[in-house]
Amino acid sequence: MIGQTIAHYRILEKLGEGGMGVVYKARDTHLDRVVAIKLLPPEKTADPERKRRFVQEAKAASALNHPHIVTVHDVASDHGVDFIVMECVSGRTLGQAIGRKGLKLPDTLTRSSTARRSRMRWPRRTARGSSIAI
Repeated sequence: MIGQTIAHYRILEKLGEGGMGVVYKARDTHLDRVVAIKLLPPEKTADPERKRRFVQEAKAASALNHPHIVTVHDVASDHGVDFIVMECVSGRTLGQAIGRKGLKLPDTLTRSSTARRSRMRWPRRTARGSSIAI
């Protein structure tokens, strides 16, 4: 994928991957800015439920406006490849910061996060250490 162009986003490097797809750093050639682009692999696009969850993830994230949550710029499809375009942030993920030793969070923080996610209908599977940049 590196060096290829999807819509008007030129893929620069791979940032990571998870159950819903692969995330790349890309250049938005229209606005000349660096973005993160999450691609839903074509073999998973055939599954309507997986595609529905992918779009739901984009909608849920785009409904949020907070300095510590990435901004979703677009959700689209190009030549059969579905993707979400979002703000690209630098730094470590929470999973990298915690490492193998773990991190003890106060119970109140854990309960507060779970309650807020429930009220916002934020999919639980998206709130994990590898999805959170610090």
